Amino acid sequence: MADIDTHSRLIAWLKIALPLMALAILSTLFLVARTIDPEDAIPYAEVDVEERLREPRMTDPTYAAVTEDGAALTLAATEARPDAGANGSGTARMLIGRLETPDGVTSDLTAGSVRLDAPAQTVVLGEGVEVQQSNGWMLTTESLVVRLDRTDIQSESRVEAVGPVGNLSADSLHLSETEGQTGQYLLVFNGAVKLIYQPRIE
Repeated sequence: MADIDTHSRLIAWLKIALPLMALAILSTLFLVARTIDPEDAIPYAEVDVEERLREPRMTDPTYAAVTEDGAALTLAATEARPDAGANGSGTARMLIGRLETPDGVTSDLTAGSVRLDAPAQTVVLGEGVEVQQSNGWMLTTESLVVRLDRTDIQSESRVEAVGPVGNLSADSLHLSETEGQTGQYLLVFNGAVKLIYQPRIE
């Protein structure tokens, strides 16, 4: 009988002691825990929000379309900034593009900068442009005007080219669909054209 009374008193004592111990532990945690700085609780953002509001931009934008004559055009840049107006124009940096015409020729383009003129349906590639064609031509110029609605590329500066027949330089170039021949394209060099012919040696 004494053992039962002792057991009952122990249970009663634990019912009081255990909650008190729990409260003591929680109190210790709150006292020891450091004060939380609200500013530290917010993750640090590397992006300047105010600057982005003043100058909105897009990172890694990509444009893809098919022209009226059936050529596939894709353009990708590291960053693009829209103009202040609402006409869809803007600028971009470090462009990589590709034009695949129905005749099977692929032109890979690179440029340091891009200027989009949405109303005119053109992009102006600048700050050094390179065009590598699958037919063997490698073209370099300072700037090119590329139409978005049809296959039409024109240079705005002198052109240097290396191709299957040798080295060529000209005041300008124009790539467009051959008139009256759907799906056929013509690359024309204009102005003071100079060709250093280097025949292939089999």
